[in-house]
Amino acid sequence: MHGLMMDMPLLLPSVLHYAAKFHGSTEIVSRAEEGGIHRYTYAEAASRTARLANALVALGLEPGDRVGTLAWNGYRHFELYFAVPGAGFVCHTINPRLFPDQISFIINDAEDRFVFVDLSFVKLLEGIAPTLAKVKGYVIMTDREHMPGTTLPNVLCYEELIAARPDHFPWPDLDERTASGMCYTSGTTGAPKGVLYSHRSTLLHSMACIRADVFGLSARDAIMPVVPMFHVNSWGLPYAAAMTGAKLVLPGGKLDGASLTELITTEGVTAAAGVPTVWQALLNHADAADTGLAPLERVAIGGSALSASLIGRFAARGVRTIHAWGMTETSPVAASCVLARRHDSLTADEKLAIQLKQGFAVYGADLRIVDHAGRELPWDGKTHGVLEVRGPWICSGYFNSDDRSAFSDDGWFATGDVCTMTPDGYMEIVDRTKDVIKSGGEWISSIALENIAIGHPAIREAAAIGRPDDKWGERPRLVLALKPGCELTAAEMRAFLEPRIAKWWMPDDIVIVDELPHTATGKLLKVELRRLYGRREVEGSLKL
Repeated sequence: MHGLMMDMPLLLPSVLHYAAKFHGSTEIVSRAEEGGIHRYTYAEAASRTARLANALVALGLEPGDRVGTLAWNGYRHFELYFAVPGAGFVCHTINPRLFPDQISFIINDAEDRFVFVDLSFVKLLEGIAPTLAKVKGYVIMTDREHMPGTTLPNVLCYEELIAARPDHFPWPDLDERTASGMCYTSGTTGAPKGVLYSHRSTLLHSMACIRADVFGLSARDAIMPVVPMFHVNSWGLPYAAAMTGAKLVLPGGKLDGASLTELITTEGVTAAAGVPTVWQALLNHADAADTGLAPLERVAIGGSALSASLIGRFAARGVRTIHAWGMTETSPVAASCVLARRHDSLTADEKLAIQLKQGFAVYGADLRIVDHAGRELPWDGKTHGVLEVRGPWICSGYFNSDDRSAFSDDGWFATGDVCTMTPDGYMEIVDRTKDVIKSGGEWISSIALENIAIGHPAIREAAAIGRPDDKWGERPRLVLALKPGCELTAAEMRAFLEPRIAKWWMPDDIVIVDELPHTATGKLLKVELRRLYGRREVEGSLKL
């Protein structure tokens, strides 16, 4: 027997429709690419989003076509978040912090038909446009007055594209499992891999994120997602804000402490989300300028581990920190760390020890730890195992790929993190199965760095490891063995690396040694390398 309930698909346009209908006068505030502050309401956003959807159809896009975006957090990007999937296409957000070859690969692998680009990234796109044979055209996200001269072919102006279109759109009655968005992993273990989200998964993820134990959003909040909209859908916050009717404050590309503090104080931001690096800069500015952060109440922190120092500095200003965990493959939020009522009697140090963990599963996601044979391990707070996760917003495969190596036979996704689980379900990441370096919330591939460094004619062998860093969490360090009779200066190494890697991949220093440690099978012994050279400072290192 079935229940007698209406059967309505979970589709993203319904979220914006709700915001426009019940919170139509609530503001969306953006720091505009053209300069200044742009503000409009959810009702106005819904009208412009309908115009954009009509424009996308007029461009000749077919259902399922991918539409790329290279953009910061702003109101036009917000419109794309709803118009593209709502009209039956796939919104593919592209991380401009990757190096150009990766961006080219990603756009080609996704087969993006059009790419929408902020003014900030036009030059970046011009450099790779000749390699993007499948892209039909480019839309620069500005008005005619600010359109730049560009070598991009088939260029359109965003505001002109939508200006003459109707402000109503017949949103199709899609199957809720229809693809809605796509993000690519950072390619730390090979080529970047596409993760394809659905309307259903994205909407359910957003419903989970608004819970009190996650972002805790309501119509009384003003939420500022500092995490970029090109980074795993800005942790779902643009959708979550609309779902609750919260005021949405979008900081654009100005993520420095002074700019963020200005928005917090002038726009009444009560909640924000971003990586530790951003919050370190914010607090450093607030301390130096002797300014407050009111009315900020809470910040969600993810992308890198939360430190005791960061918790304490925010607490001193009356701001609560929420440790969130997830991956591109998990939409991303799968766990959050907040204290429960049962922790009230603990000492301050005992509470802090819990807050430093990645937390417990958000309802809808399920966690387990297993050994290398796939056997489930106990939750005793001590036993280490590989973290696996499953749920309705966890990926079940990769776009354009038959690779199943990250998935168990019974359908769980293996995250690559090595964790412990407490008896009451608090997860803590203690190691990583892959030797990636996590800097400022972004992944840096040790293998890629090694492969590039080994191309230098003086280098015989290279290893990349992470070293602790107060600002970035980790920074890369190269440990190098030179060919007989060769010498290498820091300046020479920097000059070799600069044209070959993204700027933020540049190692802080190099250490030149006679030999690198190896396993019995000839592989680099990363455990020993980290023991010998993974300290903050190493004697004899050469600063780059």
